[in-house]
Amino acid sequence: MTHRTLDRLAAFFALLIERPISLYAAAVLRIGYGLLYLVFLLREFPHRDAIWGPGSPWTPALARQLFDQTGWASFLTLSDSRAYFELCYVLAVVTSALFMLGWRTRAMSVLFAVVVASFHSRAIFMTDGGDNLILLMSVYLAFTACGRRWSLDARRARSRSATGPGPGTRPSSTAGDELRSRLRDARVSVVTVLHNCGMFVIAAQVCFLYGSAGLYKVQGVTWGNGTALHYALNLHLFQPWPALSRMVDSHEVLITAVCYLTVLLQVAFPFVLFGRLKYPVLVMMLGMHVGIAVLMGLPLFSAAMIVADAVFLPDRFYRSLGLLGRRVARSAGGRRASPGPEPGLVPTQSGPVGEGRLEGHRALLPADRGLAGEGDPGYGRR
Repeated sequence: MTHRTLDRLAAFFALLIERPISLYAAAVLRIGYGLLYLVFLLREFPHRDAIWGPGSPWTPALARQLFDQTGWASFLTLSDSRAYFELCYVLAVVTSALFMLGWRTRAMSVLFAVVVASFHSRAIFMTDGGDNLILLMSVYLAFTACGRRWSLDARRARSRSATGPGPGTRPSSTAGDELRSRLRDARVSVVTVLHNCGMFVIAAQVCFLYGSAGLYKVQGVTWGNGTALHYALNLHLFQPWPALSRMVDSHEVLITAVCYLTVLLQVAFPFVLFGRLKYPVLVMMLGMHVGIAVLMGLPLFSAAMIVADAVFLPDRFYRSLGLLGRRVARSAGGRRASPGPEPGLVPTQSGPVGEGRLEGHRALLPADRGLAGEGDPGYGRR
């Protein structure tokens, strides 16, 4: 094993345990998927009993029989009472809203994953790719510190740090301080590693999804001859606006080019993340998902994929969005105090860089260290 390989392994290990990465991207995933599921539950509110309730054709008894074979579980099948179902539905709506807002995020992330899994398994024959992706992401986010940025938890932590320790605090013994310090360091290490691994898994999941979808398309005859989109646009089940579908289908050269470009983008997606080419690719992916939502009537699936793509954007991008939002608010006449430092739910660890400077380092996905491969003259500064 060469020294270069050892250095890379050491750098990767340091990246994994020293500081939490992509905190803003994790917050965007939390807000995005929490909002998506909240809108989904509210949209299906008039049909809730026919889909998940006791009045569904797929009765709770049938669902429990399927669970014995598949190993799934759902708290919706614990009782056939309508009152119990209505209570569960209200709790699911409240959990999605609190998870999106970032209130007690660690507990809410676990409850949100349980809610999504329960509703998914209760009506599993009515799910699609968007539901599957939201289920996976809800489980992954339960292991991340997705409430450290843009959340009520972060705001509460910032307020506490501004007020300082309470007047009733007493100095403790040296032995007690040392024990608490070691426990705190161990907790920081565990939470940081879990968060970083969760973000790596989310990024890998998106790469596998795009790569496998592209490879499956390569094997298809209709994608090879450029006619797949023509057939998709003529499926009555996926025609929310038939006139618009016919108008797009009339441009044969355009839909053939888009067909080939879609396959190329999906196959190449896991590889372009190592350079600056990922930014135009992400923009084209955004356009592709918007087209799927509009032309084929799959808004939930498209929105779930767009939120997942946000994991590959660096935190400096989201920080610049926050600065831009504050400038717009000030220019519109809104008076807002300048934000202080953002203490997070995953505190920084002491190390050779120093605890103060570690918080100043940008929290990046692997895309920005290895996947993006781009130098940043502002690295190490806010």
